[in-house]
Amino acid sequence: MPLRRWLEQSTSLPGAPGARRLDVTIEGWQACAQDAAAIGARLLALWADGVHPVTVYAALVAEPAVLLIALELPSTSATYPGLDELFPAAARMQRAAADLCGVRARDFDQRPWLRHAGWHADYLPLAGAAGLASPPTDNVDAYQFVRVAGDGVHEIPVGPVHAGIIEPGHFRFSVVGEKVLKLEERLGYAHKGIEQRFTQLRANEGQRLAARVSGDSAVAYSWAYCQAYEAISRATIPQRAAWLRALALECERVANHLGDLGALGNDAGFAFGLTQFSRLKEQWLRAMAGAFGSRYLLDFVVPGGVITNAENGALARLAACAAEVGAEAIAIREIYDEHAGVRDRFAGAGTVTPELAARLGLCGLAGRASGQAHDLRTDLPTSPYEQLSVRKSFSRDGDVMARVAVRFDELQEALRLIGEIIRRLPPGAFRAVFPALAEAGMGLGLIEGWRGPVMIALTSTAEGAIGRCHPHDPSWQNWPVLEHAVIGNIVPDFPLINKSFNLSYSGHDL
Repeated sequence: MPLRRWLEQSTSLPGAPGARRLDVTIEGWQACAQDAAAIGARLLALWADGVHPVTVYAALVAEPAVLLIALELPSTSATYPGLDELFPAAARMQRAAADLCGVRARDFDQRPWLRHAGWHADYLPLAGAAGLASPPTDNVDAYQFVRVAGDGVHEIPVGPVHAGIIEPGHFRFSVVGEKVLKLEERLGYAHKGIEQRFTQLRANEGQRLAARVSGDSAVAYSWAYCQAYEAISRATIPQRAAWLRALALECERVANHLGDLGALGNDAGFAFGLTQFSRLKEQWLRAMAGAFGSRYLLDFVVPGGVITNAENGALARLAACAAEVGAEAIAIREIYDEHAGVRDRFAGAGTVTPELAARLGLCGLAGRASGQAHDLRTDLPTSPYEQLSVRKSFSRDGDVMARVAVRFDELQEALRLIGEIIRRLPPGAFRAVFPALAEAGMGLGLIEGWRGPVMIALTSTAEGAIGRCHPHDPSWQNWPVLEHAVIGNIVPDFPLINKSFNLSYSGHDL
């Protein structure tokens, strides 16, 4: 039946605008997913709960709704129909759910994704009491990469330990000469046990861990967590607090775009770009520290609002810095656009067509550069974004140049929004104090971070603890697309293509 009929059977889910929940049977799980895919709905996340009770979840975005379908299973040993044929991005999410909870999809890739033989195969970190301590193992991890055969084909393994300070990830290239025939990734080497750690915290302190899921998206994650927590609590935050959260989110967006634009120039052999954008980023981080008390806002968003107010003088200086950074970024963009060497490296590299992007579920900034014009700030706005008229930036070209252009556009739009938020910032309290949560419930937080949609699915217990918290980074959708983007390119272009996506290792390694 049409997805509309499924939505009519669902119930409102506290948290993100348009969030609804539908409990289904196995037949309903398949049918609902098929109907969603038929109208172009997008898979936001798929995960499992191994305890409360054993349940597999899939969050689907079909504006103006986010539909959470929940399939309860009799035990962790029960299987369910996988969704990877409808939504290819589900494949790794299903493998992660099997590693953490034991809940397995039928007829899917049975290789581990997060486990890496770091714990015994029968150990399930998120399956109740058995998941409170990880038994050691000395097993050697014999991961079965997909092999490519043929005359002149050879493999180039890169990582998991890299020359820089990035987190570990393995990239297995199959090449002829320097042309890439296939890339297979393997991530999850630094499994941090984030989802297990959430279950050991009280609900009113989980935002601190959420902010550290992926440190470059601290505001997005902590806001999504607090949105879910406050919805379960039925709490209303002050208007000024919501506007300050939006201000911090846009500041975080600016900082990341400045860093990436410089790094992309450097990867194209244009050190001038790195120098100039590094200078602008440092200038911006100092302005953020003056306004919020910290260069990186890991603990700024808290239940009820924000941790500290922003004084008018500091806000005025932040607005002035935004205007200055914006003007300089325009000048540097002209240099990028006119530099023949930079254009030669950017144009045509790492192309993802709009058709492939739609099929694979490419989302966020990278998706908008490949014709997927989705942005939660306009499609499913959280207050105060419904009052800000965010201008979407997108391209259909899908190459490195398009992803750079979208970054430049979104940088300018974020700087414009910062000026507008500061001008319109309402007076009043910056935080509401309400009793600690003491009831069981489920809430969904959903915020458009700089990389794309960040989701938190929070389940609380009657004692005010966290029963289950699943953080989802848009990198889950986008890492597999990188494997396709590099096909047909030369190996030396991989660092540039990879940086143009700039996906999160940490947000993927739960």
